[in-house]
Amino acid sequence: MQQNNSHNNRRSFLKTSILGAAVSVAAPAQLLHAAAAVPKKRIQLKKGSVVLFQGDSITDAGRNRNSKDANNTGALGSGYAFMAASDLLAKAADKSLTFYNRGISGNKVHQLAARWQDDCIALKPDVLSIMIGVNDHWHKLNGAYNGTIETYINDYRKLLQDTRQALPNVQLIIGEPFGVKGIKAVDDKWYPEFDAFRAGARSMAQEFDAVFVPYQKVFDDAQKTAPGVYWTYDGVHPTIAGARLMANAWLEAVK
Repeated sequence: MQQNNSHNNRRSFLKTSILGAAVSVAAPAQLLHAAAAVPKKRIQLKKGSVVLFQGDSITDAGRNRNSKDANNTGALGSGYAFMAASDLLAKAADKSLTFYNRGISGNKVHQLAARWQDDCIALKPDVLSIMIGVNDHWHKLNGAYNGTIETYINDYRKLLQDTRQALPNVQLIIGEPFGVKGIKAVDDKWYPEFDAFRAGARSMAQEFDAVFVPYQKVFDDAQKTAPGVYWTYDGVHPTIAGARLMANAWLEAVK
């Protein structure tokens, strides 16, 4: 019993640390370190599963928004969502999987919420993958938005609460917003505040029992073998190689 209490206390401590630090620009390093101790989980893809990718331009990846078809090359874009979907459609052909991409360039969390009924709930996904947060910070820096880290957390939480209410059995994957520092768009002005947005996404994964994909670490590790400009055009949007990195990391979240 004492061992169980210790385990429960540790889980409680981690969750408290995550939720408390996510809204503090001063604490993202401690938060990310604490959350790194959380065991990885994986999503179980069942026969006939519907998978929906949601997010901003990184997910959009130039998709044809006029096409609403599932498993369609143009509709899935040219980025990580297309790469991950094509891998699984080939390797798990017996599962009859369905993939949609509804990412839209420039979106922030509140813009996802504005189109959520049509672009998420109505599709009835079994697996919902969301990557959002770069624009919630970036657009503050260029004067196009005045949201805060608290806005991001509150909007994200409300979106996920509404999703759970409408789709109680949906399995969630949350991708970490990332930035490759020193390449065009991403400079010193991004930090330390952007780290709080990264931490906020991780805290939402914890709170809503989602699988978390740590894209920042993926790109940090990749720079040990090739410079950042090999993996991303501007510090935010991935090259072909960067999109492949993201797809590989996303595929680690499913089985």
